[in-house]
Amino acid sequence: MNLNPIDTIIVDGKIASMQTPGDFVAAMAIADGRIVATGSSAEIRDLAPSATVIDARGRLVLPGFIDSHCHPDRYGAQLGRWTYLGDGPDSIDALLDLVRRKTEGTPQDQWFVGFGYDDHRLGGYPTRDALDAAAGGRPAYLNRRDAHLGFANSAALKIIGYDADTPDPAFGRIDRDPVTGDPTGLLRETAAHAIVNYCQSKFTTADYSGGLERVFKDFAGYGITSVHNSLCSTEGIEAYQLMREAGTLNMRVGLLASGREDDLIDAIIRSGWRTGFGDEWVRLTGVEWCPDCSTSGRTAAYYEPYIGEKIIGEPDDNRGMLLYEAEDFNQRVLRAHKAGLMVGCDGVGDRGIDFVLDAFENALNHHPVKDHRLRVEHCCNVTPAILNRLSRLKVICSSATGFAYDLGDSYIRNRGADAMQYMWPHRSMIDAGIVAPGHSDCPVCHPNPMRGIHSMVNRRTASGADLYQGEAVTVFEAIQAYTVLGAYVGREEHLKGQLTIGKLADFTILEDDIFAISPDQIDQVQVAETYVGGRQVYARS
Repeated sequence: MNLNPIDTIIVDGKIASMQTPGDFVAAMAIADGRIVATGSSAEIRDLAPSATVIDARGRLVLPGFIDSHCHPDRYGAQLGRWTYLGDGPDSIDALLDLVRRKTEGTPQDQWFVGFGYDDHRLGGYPTRDALDAAAGGRPAYLNRRDAHLGFANSAALKIIGYDADTPDPAFGRIDRDPVTGDPTGLLRETAAHAIVNYCQSKFTTADYSGGLERVFKDFAGYGITSVHNSLCSTEGIEAYQLMREAGTLNMRVGLLASGREDDLIDAIIRSGWRTGFGDEWVRLTGVEWCPDCSTSGRTAAYYEPYIGEKIIGEPDDNRGMLLYEAEDFNQRVLRAHKAGLMVGCDGVGDRGIDFVLDAFENALNHHPVKDHRLRVEHCCNVTPAILNRLSRLKVICSSATGFAYDLGDSYIRNRGADAMQYMWPHRSMIDAGIVAPGHSDCPVCHPNPMRGIHSMVNRRTASGADLYQGEAVTVFEAIQAYTVLGAYVGREEHLKGQLTIGKLADFTILEDDIFAISPDQIDQVQVAETYVGGRQVYARS
């Protein structure tokens, strides 16, 4: 029982508890960052006549949204050092002009790195010669929005050591001109990671913490109050702790420590840290590996080949690629699982998801845990066979609902319209009892949860393309994916996800009642105010 005096009340609202559909109250009282009472506005006013009053003015109040898979540490650091391409330019000519303007007058060894590159919006990639000319011979690299592919010019390729005689790195590909054998500039998976790692090697903890403040200010404007930082880096973990000490952390953070850093995973296991270590601001959610890739970038692992137009240098029978050998991957997962760590692993295509489920099944056979909450991250192509495996193993489908809105058109282009019946099939997963929270994978997709909620309810992409109506869910179910289920998959259901007594006072006030408006307007809903622990972190001007 909270014995602290009530310091804040919110009145005259339509407060959704998210316990059951239609369960609303008008007011709630907050003491020391937690909800201590709910009821009518008159009851709550009488309970604490001297408390600070938040007047909701009849608007809908929801629990703060939880983005259960995103990359704010990487996104923030890159914002400070690189050029974000996600909002433009809108043509290759305009891109080359931007590179020219950004590099003109800079030292010849200074890199231009752009991130958030969308080849579908821009109509492909520039030629290597064109990017060479635009950068004036300086190294230049365009990191695709999914961070699984990138395009390098000649100077960048030379610095990394890629030429016509360089073999493909393990679990990667250097695309080559079919006539000359020279690299085209397009790099896939580990071949692309080599350049990203090189360019990120000079990032400092200050780059991360400064960038995180910018990113979280933006997130708060979309009603987000908690994130699970996917593939969280050592520098990111350090930045979060420094921000926590300095009082500049206005977002609750679950850490999914990056399996790309062997030393980091070793240190966590050696230290005895287990899932749940930390506090209500920074907590170890688990560890994560990324064995599967990108459908929009045509690298995710499927049993059937990709369809549609191929990129120059792409394999004829392209079924994507996996980034680990099975036995090595199984041992990594088992070791972390036995150490008391929740494991999340990226599976996108059906072959990729099965690869992850094979490792999970192996881990559970060797070390059974009843409430394990193992997570397949993204978990897009949930075929009937995979649905049955998820249900039998009680594995969480950490669903990339943001992909459906932002990347759905490229999924249709690369996999075919008929395949959409099994992409993000939330109706079937809910009916089968599978826990499936939603996420953005930001900066791969836009952080606004309304986009993912819109596609879950309407089964439409941003352009309005059909994603198979049979998998549509209710508005309440879609919001659950970003609140109740987001809390559950972080083992924080005792703290978050509902607006009930004892929970943290993390909530958002919407300008529009998402339960009452036309479903086709959901992606237009705006946030009026956002609160973390009863303290305002965003107000719409």
